[in-house]
Amino acid sequence: MLIGPVFTREAVTTTRRARFYVNRAVYVAALFVLMCTAWLVLAGTQVIRNVGDMARFGSILFQIVAPLQLSLMLFFSAVLAASAVAQEKDKKTLLLLLLTRLTNSELVLGKLLASLLNMLVMLAAALPLFMLCLLFGGVSPIQVARVYAVTVATVLAAGSLGSTLALWREKTFQTLALTVVLVVAWLAACEAIHAGLLGASAMGIDCETWAAIGSPVRAIVAAARPSLASDPTLGMFGTSVNLFVLAALTIGGLLNLIAIRFVRVWNPSSEMRPTQAESQGVGSIWGVEYDLAQEAAETARGGHIDARAEPVDRMSPAARPVWDNPVLWREIRTWAYGRKIILIRVAYLLLLVMAVGGMYWSITAETPAGVRSGSTVIPATTWPLALFSLVSLVIISALAVTSVTGERDGRALDLLLVTDLTPGEFIFGKLIGVFYVAREMWICPLGLCAYLWWVDGISAENVIYLLGGLIALNMFVAVLGLHCGMTYSNSRAAIGISLGTVFFLFLGVATCIMMMISFSGSFQIQLAPFLAFILGGGVGLYVTLGARNPSAAIGTASLIVPFATFYAIVSFVKGYPLAVFLVTAAAYSFTTAAMLIPALYEFDFAMGRTTAAEE
Repeated sequence: MLIGPVFTREAVTTTRRARFYVNRAVYVAALFVLMCTAWLVLAGTQVIRNVGDMARFGSILFQIVAPLQLSLMLFFSAVLAASAVAQEKDKKTLLLLLLTRLTNSELVLGKLLASLLNMLVMLAAALPLFMLCLLFGGVSPIQVARVYAVTVATVLAAGSLGSTLALWREKTFQTLALTVVLVVAWLAACEAIHAGLLGASAMGIDCETWAAIGSPVRAIVAAARPSLASDPTLGMFGTSVNLFVLAALTIGGLLNLIAIRFVRVWNPSSEMRPTQAESQGVGSIWGVEYDLAQEAAETARGGHIDARAEPVDRMSPAARPVWDNPVLWREIRTWAYGRKIILIRVAYLLLLVMAVGGMYWSITAETPAGVRSGSTVIPATTWPLALFSLVSLVIISALAVTSVTGERDGRALDLLLVTDLTPGEFIFGKLIGVFYVAREMWICPLGLCAYLWWVDGISAENVIYLLGGLIALNMFVAVLGLHCGMTYSNSRAAIGISLGTVFFLFLGVATCIMMMISFSGSFQIQLAPFLAFILGGGVGLYVTLGARNPSAAIGTASLIVPFATFYAIVSFVKGYPLAVFLVTAAAYSFTTAAMLIPALYEFDFAMGRTTAAEE
């Protein structure tokens, strides 16, 4: 094929895996269950009198499902494309690909499209389900076409961003963190433009149109509307949706051109080049220079710590004392995740500045009273905090899972497993190291909560609940990352499940709130319509967390968490913050313990350290 052998191999081998068919079947089934839940919510709380009510239902349902699909594709296309390339780097197979006759374009485009193959197939599988919305009325085929054009363009742009960053950066955590931060910064910048950061209009185009041109979220909202009139100020392009598709494809193309140009400049990275230079300075083992290599090797062996007869002065500058827990020492006292992690902290702090600016803008806006009076369930002042907290939780989970998968891919985990390290030293060493390295990611959201209380955005009682809930969620996502890294031997699967679980929880809560508000105002009687949705979430949570290593505690947690989350959502929309805090903290703390305790007491089994005789 024109794209190259990398994509050809992936296209041939992927169809032989059962997981390929299971993923798209589960995705379509989940969307169908969501549609059925929405219908049950409407039919159980309202009377459908005429065709107009059906058309209204179809229109609202389409405007919920389209952004939901876009959010999933945006997140997973960026993360999966980044992790696909990062895994090649961790396993040192990217260097082998660079030694082949593959051209830069075949390598870059092949890896990109291979990583996005599942996303594109799931989009195609869901198309008939979107066409079902036409039967309700209120939705036209052109709306579906616009929505799919925006979604496909977003997938290509986000995947190109993740792939380019992965080819540039060396460490997996650096790649994932930068990808998530840049995607959220992209969306936040467009939201600031929509809020009027550049004024009511710029270059003769209003701010709402500019936001739709730059943001996939705003573009999908515009594409899902029943009517999208042509804007004369946009000239031949006609609508903001058309301009967004063109801009997204252009951005994706430019990112791929940069990756194609510099892929052999960035790789191998600078971390490996000093070793190569030193090996070249020793001399070749072929011909007359063999003796020089032998002499240098003998000198190096003679200078090793085990070959010295005299006692070693451990207080000398060349020797670094190691703590009793070497795992914790490595996490805290060394650059275990690369020196360029400083770049991630700078990008994260810039995102913090944007979040503070968004909160300040919302608080000082001229019309905050309408927001606080109940026109929306979630106040505008808390949206920056919610999105910023989501980014922080995803980064902490990414650091936790890559702290284990990086050891496995680098073949260092096998060495650790034959030492006398105890399970507690490994688990708590990694866990404390995660919170130390990612200290900004959990301190800054807590500081934002305090700032929101300081400016009278929330009450003192609510800020206590908010701080307690964030602490419980931070612990949950960190232990979730370690659990997935230990349970799944495939790095891409571990990363995808860990980050996907965090994202699904956030997106599921947002979707439930939207459906409750859109179709009914009676929240306390909606358990029956959402029951299939809740049970499906419980089954999915158990499959991802406990299918590999079954546990009664994880099974109980998988059953409790969806019901507790639903109860917390209902309590939130009805204005009971104490119930939200107690239920959320208890459910996720129990789930954290359900993952942490088996990791400690069944460590050998989870990590594969048991022998055949012991089994």
